[in-house]
Amino acid sequence: MLSWFGIVRLGLIQTGLGAIVVLTTSTLNRVMVIELAMPAILPGALVAIHYVLQVFRPAWGHGSDLGARRTPWIVGGMAVLATGGLMASIATAWMTTQPLFGIALAVVAFCLIGAGVGAAGTSLLVLLAKRTDDNRRAAAATIVWVMMIAGFIVTTVVAGHWLDPFSPMRLIIVSGSVSVAAMVLTIIGVWGVEGGSVARAQLVSRSSTRQPSFRDAFMEVWHEPKSRRFAIFVFVSMLAYSAQDLILEPFAGAVFAFTPGETTKLSGVQHAGTLIGMALVPLIGAVYPRSRVNLQLWTVGGCLASAIALLCLAAAAIVGPSWPLRETVFMLGVTNGAYAVAAIGSMMVLISAGDEKREGVRMGLWGASQAFAFGIGGFLGTLASDIARYVLTSAALSYFAVFASEAGLFVIAAVMAVWVHRAPTKDATQQQVFNLPIATVTEGARS
Repeated sequence: MLSWFGIVRLGLIQTGLGAIVVLTTSTLNRVMVIELAMPAILPGALVAIHYVLQVFRPAWGHGSDLGARRTPWIVGGMAVLATGGLMASIATAWMTTQPLFGIALAVVAFCLIGAGVGAAGTSLLVLLAKRTDDNRRAAAATIVWVMMIAGFIVTTVVAGHWLDPFSPMRLIIVSGSVSVAAMVLTIIGVWGVEGGSVARAQLVSRSSTRQPSFRDAFMEVWHEPKSRRFAIFVFVSMLAYSAQDLILEPFAGAVFAFTPGETTKLSGVQHAGTLIGMALVPLIGAVYPRSRVNLQLWTVGGCLASAIALLCLAAAAIVGPSWPLRETVFMLGVTNGAYAVAAIGSMMVLISAGDEKREGVRMGLWGASQAFAFGIGGFLGTLASDIARYVLTSAALSYFAVFASEAGLFVIAAVMAVWVHRAPTKDATQQQVFNLPIATVTEGARS
């Protein structure tokens, strides 16, 4: 089983993955919309493409369940992701002189990004779940996600510094450097985690029994009430979470006149808030181990607080430059982080529920649900922004409408969190995950 040091090493992979993704989903879309004066729906569609590719996450998770090694999936997936990230920056630079050829290359690049994220991310989480003790799983998930957010912060701050004054060549150099760094972190993270003897023993054990088809395994997981409801909850809550992702930087550029470097740093402010929000949940659980605070309460509270933060962001669109935008974005990050870590903790506890070992399929199902939500959310967010701007003839009013709609989605997600809690279980001994005290999340960390 993994030690805490081993869990941190695996977290390096998530750090590298997040570093590449944050450049492609935040910085490149801002460059397309503001510097290249293209419609916001273009980066929205490109990001949606990379999420659509992640429909194969459950199948990749099933392959991880059946196979003996996950390291090749992780390393290979990261290599594909790094290549796609570099190609995306080249495509964006090419759009300045040959828009059609640049867009065509960007489509290919974002397909690679989607395949890389799905293969590497799903296999990483399956490996983390299978190689971590039960009492450490929730805390391990928190550590890995915090490291991913740290990757977001470092990347946005460093990239924001080197991107000003902006030029297409600078964009390519920065993106290439991030891709190389991500591959190095991946090699360090997986080195020696999967022993050859352990892998061979798993392969022999699995080959001695008839393994179910992917369809059978998927349907078994889908008919688990908590797994199914949790997948639906993940979709709705992540739809609310992601709809602002692709329009935040263009919003800061259009309404507050931020430069590319300033908007990239603004994303860093948001991710710093998310990091603090994530740390709050296990920290309070450690300080008050006997408190009645539980994952359900944190999930519901995080959703409602995120709705309030989005309403403040909507107000910022109306008030304009005099509004404290950085503070509002920081608050949004904190509330999103509290919600996310509670949901992640529930996910890691629930992953082993059921009669058979279906960790990969369950993680793939929830990962695909999240990917669909992010893809649809990003696309609908940019589409709604364009439509609202056309109808309302005002950038400020269009952003106000979009942010207010996202706040409503978070309220719906809060209600659905209770719905997940009330789901019946096939196994009477299965824990009510959303009732687990927060202290459970940090119990392993204190031992």
